[in-house]
Amino acid sequence: MPVSDGVSKKKVTTSHGRYYYERLASERRKKINLIQLVRRRKVTRGLRTTPIRVEKRHITKGEALAILVGTQIGAGVLGLPYAASKVGLLPAVGILFGVMLLMLWTAFIVLRFSADMRGAQMSTIAQRVLGRTGGWLMYISIFIMSFGAILAYIAGMGSVFASLFGVSENMGAFIFWVLASLVVYKGLEASGKTELIMSFVMLFLFIGVTAMLAPRASPGKALYTNPSGILAITGVAIFALGCHTVIPDVYKGLGSYEETKKVVVWAFIIPTVIYAVFMMAFLMVFGRNTPQIATQGLQSLYGHVGRLVGNLIPLLAITTSYIGIALAQQSNSEEFVKLKRPVAWALTVAPPALVYFAGVKNFADVLAFAGDTGDMMAFIILPVLIYVVHRMRGRS
Repeated sequence: MPVSDGVSKKKVTTSHGRYYYERLASERRKKINLIQLVRRRKVTRGLRTTPIRVEKRHITKGEALAILVGTQIGAGVLGLPYAASKVGLLPAVGILFGVMLLMLWTAFIVLRFSADMRGAQMSTIAQRVLGRTGGWLMYISIFIMSFGAILAYIAGMGSVFASLFGVSENMGAFIFWVLASLVVYKGLEASGKTELIMSFVMLFLFIGVTAMLAPRASPGKALYTNPSGILAITGVAIFALGCHTVIPDVYKGLGSYEETKKVVVWAFIIPTVIYAVFMMAFLMVFGRNTPQIATQGLQSLYGHVGRLVGNLIPLLAITTSYIGIALAQQSNSEEFVKLKRPVAWALTVAPPALVYFAGVKNFADVLAFAGDTGDMMAFIILPVLIYVVHRMRGRS
C-alpha cells in the first residue's frame, strides 16, 4: 500500500509549490526511515556489547559433551582410587553416585538460571538472585577453585613432562602452561575441537588400563569397609565431578536449553561410570596399597610400557581440565568484573604459574585446598542457596 493512501488529494499548494498530500507522504517516509535506522543501530550495539565473545557461535553436541566431560576428567580421576582405598570399593561407589546425583541437581540449577538470564555466568546469576555480596562470594569461590586447580595442574604436568620427555619439571611445566593457555585464549571453538579429540584418546586409554589390570584383579582385595575415609572420598568426588562453571559457555554455544540439559545429563553419567570402573580396577589389584596418583602403579606392573601409559592418562586428563576450568574463569571475569579478554585471560592463567615457579609445587595439597573451599561453595552451597531464595521470593 502506498504511504500516501488515505491522504486527501486536494490540491493545496504550499510555499514551495508542492501539493499538501505530497508533503504528508514525504514526512511519513522520513519517519519510517528514521525508525528503521534506529532499529538497525540497536541491533549493532547489542552485538558489539556482548560480554563474552565466542569465536564460534554454535558448537556441536559432541564438542559440548567433550568440553564438559573433559573438564571433569582431570586430576580428580587420578586421586579417586587412592581415596576409595581408604573406605573400600562398595562404600566408595555408593558415595560417588550419591555425589553425582547431588552435583547433577545443582548443575541443573545453574543451567536453568543461566538460560533464563541469556547465558549469564555463575557470578552474575548469584548477584542477581542473592545481591552484590552473593555475586562476589560466588566469583571469589570460583576464583579460588580455578586458581588452586590450575596451580595443581601445572605442578602435575611438570612431573609428567619430566617423566615422558626427560626435561626438568620447571621446563615441562612451562611448556605445558604456554600451550594450554594459548588454547584457552583462542576460546570455545578451539577448546571444543581440542577436547573432543583428547576425550576420545583418553577413553581408549582408560579402556586399555582396565584391560591391563583385569588379569591381576582379585575382588577380595577391594571388599572391605573403613568409615574413617568417608570425608576424603566425598571431597575428591566433588572435585572430580565439578563442571558447573563451563555450563553457561556450553549453553551459549549450543543455543538450546533442552539440548544443553540432555548433554549435561550424559556429561555426569559418562565420567561417573568411568570413575567407578577405574576405582574398581585399581582397588582389586592394589587394595589398600593403591598409590596416590593411581596410574603410577602401572610402572610397577608393566615397566616401561606401564610408565608410558601411566603418564599419558594424566597428560590428557589434566590438559582437558585445565582448558575447561581456565576458559570458564576467563569468561567469568569478562562478564562479572567487565574485564577485556586479554586482561581476563592473564588474570586467569598468570597468577597460578607465578606461584608455581615461586616454589609451591605440592600437587596433592593444592588440589585438596581447591576442593575443600572453592568447589564446595561454588558447586553445592551457593547453587542450593540461589534455588531456595528464588523459590521463597516466588511464594511471597
